[in-house]
This record gives sequence, C-alpha cells and structure tokens, in this order.
Amino acid sequence: QVTLARQGSVMQVSKVNALDYEEFIEVFGNVIEHCPLCAAAVWKHRPFSDVRHLHEEICRFIDDLPVAGREGILRCHPDLAGRLARAGQLTKESKREQEAAGVTSLTPEESQRLDSMNHSYREKFGFPFVICARRNKKEAILEGLRTRLNNSLEAEVEKGIMEVKNICYLRLLDLVDHEGVESRL
Repeated sequence: QVTLARQGSVMQVSKVNALDYEEFIEVFGNVIEHCPLCAAAVWKHRPFSDVRHLHEEICRFIDDLPVAGREGILRCHPDLAGRLARAGQLTKESKREQEAAGVTSLTPEESQRLDSMNHSYREKFGFPFVICARRNKKEAILEGLRTRLNNSLEAEVEKGIMEVKNICYLRLLDLVDHEGVESRL
C-alpha cells in the first residue's frame, strides 16, 4: 500500500485505515509541510470514513494548537520561489505546487519583487507567506502577498492556517481515493 502512494497512485480509505503507524507517517507526513507531527497525531483517529474525515481530523488538531503552534506550522513552509526553490531543496510537493502556480518561472523583475515582499512579510510576521499555490497563479500570488502585508499578525495566522488547510486537502486528494466525495475548496 505504501509503495503505491509514494508512486502517485491513490489509496482506498480502507488501505489508509490499515496502515500501521510508521506507514501512515511515511505516506501522510508531509500533507502539512515538514510537519509529520500532524499525521502522527491523527493516526489514532482511524478508521476514517473518507478523505474529508481525515482532513477534518488534521484541521481539528491544528485548530487545537496554541497560537505558537499554528505559527510553527506556518514556519515549516518555504518562501515562494525563495532560497530553497533556487537551491532545488523543496519537497516534491512544494516543487510541483510552485511550478504549477508559475512562481518558478518569474521574470527577473517579478523575482526581485517577490523576494522583497517575502522578506518584508517574514520580517513583519515572523513566518513565510503561505498561499495555496495550486489554487493561484503568480499574478494572484504577488497581489495576495502585497495585500496581506497590510494585515495584523492575528489575521495572518488565521489566513495562513486556512491556506495550509487548503494545501493539505489537495495533497490528501493526491494520496487518497476521493471518488464520490465532494470537493470542499
């Protein structure tokens, strides 16, 4: 089962529910970027009825964290088209998502603008700008970053976590069969 998920095939929910702890972490450990703790915490909630139920448990875990924990989840994300992307060190999921959004093929001017805004955002909030890149293109991402720089810390933690949940749901759909399950995004 685990091999199939790693190769891009989707798993039936029954297979997800049959995964032992280590397999579950291996498969779902990066649905929240660099945060296998989220997968570890929800494993005990098996059996899941469907992919939405799995997502709801992950969201519940995140929502129950103190603000510092939610900020920590945001800090686990890379800057869009930032240092890690340029060094080829993104996770396979982030690489695919950033490529799909077009932020890996910016003009020099766009790249400079994004770097500057990423820096300003991180300086102001203490964590990187997080947006569901698969649901946005570079123009919307640049505009979203510019606009969100005006938000309060509280608003950005809330908005960033909402984006993390969207990213998580799309990553779960890549891993778990969702036929007959309505998309919530």
